[in-house]
Amino acid sequence: MLQVNDLTLRIAGRTLLDNASAMIPEGARVGIVGRNGTGKTTFFKAIAGDIGPDDGTLKLPKAARFGRVAQEAPSGPDSLLDRVLAADTERTALLAEAETATDPGRIADIQIRLVDIDAHSAPSRAARILAGLGFDADAQQRPCASFSGGWRMRVALAAVLFSEPDLLLLDEPTNHLDLEGTLWLQDYLARYPRTVLVISHDRDLLDASVDHILHLDGGKLVLYRGNFTSFDRQRREKLALDIKAKKKQDEERARLEAFVARFKAKASKASQAQSRVKRLEKMETISVRIENDVPPFIIPPFEKPLAPPILALDRVSIGYGERVILKNLALSLAPDARIALLGANGNGKSTLSKLFAGELGPMAGEAHRSSKLKIGYFAQHTVEGLNLDETPYQHIRERMPDAPDAKVRARTAQIGFSAQRADVQVNRLSGGEKARLAMGLAVFEAPHLLILDEPTNHLDIDSRAALVDALNEYEGAVILVSHDRHLLDACADELWLVANGTVKPFDGSLEDYQKLILKTARGDGEGKARKQEPAADCQAELAPLRARIRDLEAQVSKLETDIGKIDDELAAGTANPLRAGQLAKKRAEFATKLMQAEEDWLAAGAELEKAMA
Repeated sequence: MLQVNDLTLRIAGRTLLDNASAMIPEGARVGIVGRNGTGKTTFFKAIAGDIGPDDGTLKLPKAARFGRVAQEAPSGPDSLLDRVLAADTERTALLAEAETATDPGRIADIQIRLVDIDAHSAPSRAARILAGLGFDADAQQRPCASFSGGWRMRVALAAVLFSEPDLLLLDEPTNHLDLEGTLWLQDYLARYPRTVLVISHDRDLLDASVDHILHLDGGKLVLYRGNFTSFDRQRREKLALDIKAKKKQDEERARLEAFVARFKAKASKASQAQSRVKRLEKMETISVRIENDVPPFIIPPFEKPLAPPILALDRVSIGYGERVILKNLALSLAPDARIALLGANGNGKSTLSKLFAGELGPMAGEAHRSSKLKIGYFAQHTVEGLNLDETPYQHIRERMPDAPDAKVRARTAQIGFSAQRADVQVNRLSGGEKARLAMGLAVFEAPHLLILDEPTNHLDIDSRAALVDALNEYEGAVILVSHDRHLLDACADELWLVANGTVKPFDGSLEDYQKLILKTARGDGEGKARKQEPAADCQAELAPLRARIRDLEAQVSKLETDIGKIDDELAAGTANPLRAGQLAKKRAEFATKLMQAEEDWLAAGAELEKAMA
């Protein structure tokens, strides 16, 4: 289906892929993995034709259609259902032509083709996809423009899934999904009838939905058969064999070099020494590539455990203004509770988290907290609250104003920032590094209760594993909100379902919950009844924020276009050295602005969704 032959890709002088080759079979569902920055997204852009290779080729069958999620969230007056249906351009064109065609032969051809592509069942299929991604029947009839950026990105995902391209390209498709949408997507991709390439750090998705793993590492592509667990085992086995072979080769090399050094000056042994020199020259060095371990997440231990319950709610109602989100809550937390909050976005998981964290007070009832309770709270606004002009060292220094410099730097390194990275401004850190810093600040005071709202959004697979290890070593209470099922499976002992204005224990496992979600999504076109947006009287208040989001989306689009033009000119290799240097400098400026614009866009989208929670 896809042939990659000796492919070389460079961006701003940095080589991401170097003479890399791979063969993707037709119908394969392939998970693409690799550390952040190895070139996964750039590889996608090359497949889509957005950038040209510096060397080598990418070959697809001539008639193959590829599809990917549009970078720009869909908007406008069209309903969600109509927007998704329009993604099938052939069906749309045939239906339009059928309205005006007069030739009987052409009319017959149109109707036959509509039957061949199953056009008449398209509305129900589109409705099922939208339902799986969280839109009930009423929401599907509303205009795209009435939804926030995060929800509209779900519509973009629904559109590309509905179009069923021969090659489906998905880059972190769960970023805008809740757990329910993620579970549905896993099931959908596992049954997708054509070729899929998906970039994801979601280990559970890579285990449930793919049958091959394409690993990007050291500028090369290696295709493994099986899911992520199988790939991880094969990679470790290969590494063990490589280490063993290298050790044996190093011992042989040392023996030959010792012989040459000892006897090269003796005439009687000269020929033997020369023979060993030739063997050394012909010896092809076995290289063992061991990925550097990611820094661990450190959660400082508290001094003394607290008596249970550390927090209790007595007939509590919570919400915003006059609007009640959850009511009559009677809940309590043990000192070692491990709770995952289930329920679709908009039902109140983040609202409940804010109540536990003390950021939101009850509208009715009483919330009782232990007087010595310390709480660590990580949420999207925690990352957004970082000072972009300060460094990680400066953030820690503010928490330790009287401590000596060496102690502050040691604490900064403990969080995961070495001497060099500790002095980099936050606006130049990657998303994963920002999340790591925010996590370090959230747990700084050794909390008894840790509340984590989507903590893995910017973390790669290895960093997620490090977070799991830290949470399992932590002795305090944990409340988790996450679409990462692997994290929930590994760390949660109790499941609470937030739905229908209340919170109740879920009597079952995550697997049971997944079956319930999929049964509902497959059962009808309406899917899960999820709260989507605020009432009409709230829309006017949100208009300025929506306008800012649109402006930021336009800014991001323009910067991406400008960077693309520079990349094209650099890739063409026609610029003289002076011009190339100027282009590289300009690209770096645009990239910095793009990173900031994307962060602002995500922050504004989160603020909008928070307002609609």
